[in-house]
Amino acid sequence: MKQVKIVIERSKDSYSAYAENVAGIYGGGNTVAEAKQSIIESIALLKKYNKDTPAILKGKYELVFKFDTESLLAYYKGIFTNAALERITGINQKQLQHYAAGHRTPRRAQAKKIQTALHQLGSELMSVEL
Repeated sequence: MKQVKIVIERSKDSYSAYAENVAGIYGGGNTVAEAKQSIIESIALLKKYNKDTPAILKGKYELVFKFDTESLLAYYKGIFTNAALERITGINQKQLQHYAAGHRTPRRAQAKKIQTALHQLGSELMSVEL
């Protein structure tokens, strides 16, 4: 299936979003949920009012949301403690806090380590039955 890749970034007081692979799709909001909704509305407006709708938006496609590390850690701060993230990633809490606060940007290998750990956790959770 075709993918529209949406990048979500946190600024000082809000979240912005844009399509990485489709021109003209922008959004934003005070929360990640608002930024996502804004993107959906932006796509609807682009399809409705643009005579030359990008080919990727014709037919079925899925939205894939990409976060920078700071935005991801800030978004999930109420769900994952730094201690929990340290356990699943092997990255110490102090370093994770620097990433979350935007004081440091992780090297690509560190960001990949966080992503891999979260994907593994997600896979484990998907196999849970109650």
